[in-house]
Amino acid sequence: MRKDFGARQVTYPQPVYMIGTYDENGVPDVMNAAWGGISNDTEISFCLARTHKTVANLKKTGAFTVSMATEAQLAACDYVGMVSGNKVPDKVARAGFHVEKSSRVDAPIIAELPMVLECRVKSYDEENERLVGEIVNVSADESVLTEGKVDPAKLRPLVFDAMNYTYLVATKTVGKAFAHPKAPGKE
Repeated sequence: MRKDFGARQVTYPQPVYMIGTYDENGVPDVMNAAWGGISNDTEISFCLARTHKTVANLKKTGAFTVSMATEAQLAACDYVGMVSGNKVPDKVARAGFHVEKSSRVDAPIIAELPMVLECRVKSYDEENERLVGEIVNVSADESVLTEGKVDPAKLRPLVFDAMNYTYLVATKTVGKAFAHPKAPGKE
């Protein structure tokens, strides 16, 4: 028997993305977002309300970064998701984050978050509040690499559980992708 929950924004997993921008004065802003994902080989999309400071910034600069929230930075990542850059312009510093300017796009890279996507704005639909970005580069700190690849057990990325309003950590490998060419139980 299934239980109905109605129309809700619940999927598993929902990565916790940290979207970084600069305003017209070079002040960094970072927001927490879960409603997004890869939408093409080198494209990422988000549903972001037009009222966010981050959205105003990326419309002006044409750029943003997307870092993966991590367990080690859970409190800071949650904080920047609860506080508006429209009301608290120095929220990035208050969160304890340090930024450096991306060499590829006009957006900040958060030093404390070891994986980042550097993106150019492809479009922002005012009516549907959908942002589409072109992924220009992905980089990761060596501290989260194993054999030259991002290791989720080292990165410890957060996943948002929208049903229970909690954060989970995605780390355990349970199988290989694209390794099961036959349906289970079929010859």
